[in-house]
Amino acid sequence: MVRYGKEERRKVLEAELTKHPFFTDEELARRFRVSVSTIRLDRGVLGIPEVRERTRVVAQEAYSTLKSLDDQEVIGELQELVIGERARSAMTIEESMVLAKARVARGHYLFAQANSLAIALVDAPVALTGSVELKFIRPVQLGELVVAEGKVSQRKGDKYWVEVLLLVNTEVVLRGQWILFAKEKEEVREMEME
Repeated sequence: MVRYGKEERRKVLEAELTKHPFFTDEELARRFRVSVSTIRLDRGVLGIPEVRERTRVVAQEAYSTLKSLDDQEVIGELQELVIGERARSAMTIEESMVLAKARVARGHYLFAQANSLAIALVDAPVALTGSVELKFIRPVQLGELVVAEGKVSQRKGDKYWVEVLLLVNTEVVLRGQWILFAKEKEEVREMEME
């Protein structure tokens, strides 16, 4: 990484946080090879809030763009949503989510987080899951933060192909491929009547 002068560093820092608002001060300090207090000072001068506030603002924007789900139906905390492109959510594994003896997350919680993120990416009032290919790579422990990252890899008409990864830190713990169908509410009612 190039070392920047103060003014240039602040310009680059502002651009980086505009593109990637979830970077922590520690990550930015490593990236720019400066101290955490230097990053905090730079953010203060630029009027950029800390990561918690940036995350809250981005999450509010993400929830306001939901189409195919109600905000209560998203499993985990929605952090980013660009419908038809990409999405991100986070969920901490709590006591109620783990198997009593094994102390690892029950698979249906991880699936629910990934599935709701995939559905949120569909640009329609109703999204139906056609098929899912999943691979659980490793168990997730009590207290671990699971970040789901989804992206639309292809779209043809009303059919979406969505890839979702669940990560703990940078380690992939679940990988999935979804095929989803975008439908209007009237189409679903007609299907129910048949």
